Amino acid sequence: MPSRQRRLLPDNAAMSFDLTPPGFPAVHGVAHMKQSSLKIEIHSSGRGLFEFTDRLRAFVRDSGIRDGLLTVFCRHTSASLLIQENADPDVRHDLESFFAKLSPDGQPGWRHNNEGPDDMSGHIRSALTQTSLGIPLVAGELALGTWQGVFLWEHRTRPHRREVVLQLIGV
Repeated sequence: MPSRQRRLLPDNAAMSFDLTPPGFPAVHGVAHMKQSSLKIEIHSSGRGLFEFTDRLRAFVRDSGIRDGLLTVFCRHTSASLLIQENADPDVRHDLESFFAKLSPDGQPGWRHNNEGPDDMSGHIRSALTQTSLGIPLVAGELALGTWQGVFLWEHRTRPHRREVVLQLIGV
């Protein structure tokens, strides 16, 4: 299969921009929009939920942006993103159990199984969840609830290296 991959950012490289149009003077008391981007890698050990909220908080802190919107995007078709409870691991177990019933591995009749019996079920699980999240940033903090964490949900049974792109825009 030919590669359709394009390099977004070098691994773990951040980029920041001031979005003030060229030639516009700074206006006293008006904050100029900025943006910052980073591509991170998350190494899974196989199927499961892997929290990376702390990495998002570090990215936000390092950006210097105080108010805005963080977009988190997973660049894969058999992994997804989830905001979910991070206090009780039973929640993650129960989510896995539910999806195992909803989209079990190795269903007869599925044609796409090039990489094993978990191949198509991984795509279905990803299609039923999400590959992009938007999280408000307020006063320098992600506006997550007390028990909310951000997770990469690996839908394949083998370990994988997953790429997630972070894009923060704000003031």
